[in-house]
Amino acid sequence: WALVAYLKSLSTVPPWVDESGDPVRGSEIFSSTCASCHKVNGQGGLLGPDLSRIAQVRSRDAVMSAIRDPSGSVASGYLAVTLMTQDGERIRGLIKNEDAFSIQIMDTEERLQAYLKAELRESVREELSEMPEFGPGRLSDPDLDDLLGYIGTLTDPDPDSL
Repeated sequence: WALVAYLKSLSTVPPWVDESGDPVRGSEIFSSTCASCHKVNGQGGLLGPDLSRIAQVRSRDAVMSAIRDPSGSVASGYLAVTLMTQDGERIRGLIKNEDAFSIQIMDTEERLQAYLKAELRESVREELSEMPEFGPGRLSDPDLDDLLGYIGTLTDPDPDSL
């Protein structure tokens, strides 16, 4: 464990030293805008990635870019798909697992579902992220600074966890 703790301390991500933004206000913005899809320290939604350690593994610029243009880089496990069943039902969700015969998704209601590909009429991989873009018209630059101020305070609640 000492070796693991040492290796975790060798971060290649620069520390978030930007002091702009109000973390308290950023927490409120996160709660109203992000928490329905993203989890922090066990609280929040399941559709987006858990952000509990995001400031430790991504730079401030990378997080800002992901907020402004989420379709620029979509992580595996968060690729959007629309399935159409044989009876014409459309199901939109995120691919969680897939093999030659089946596909497992988390739908937009956070329900895990599995389908045999032979029983689907169509499967369309979406090019855009399920996360909406938060451009300046949707999230102002000062609000983004506050949100990033909050995100920069996030640390793993259990530093000994892997």
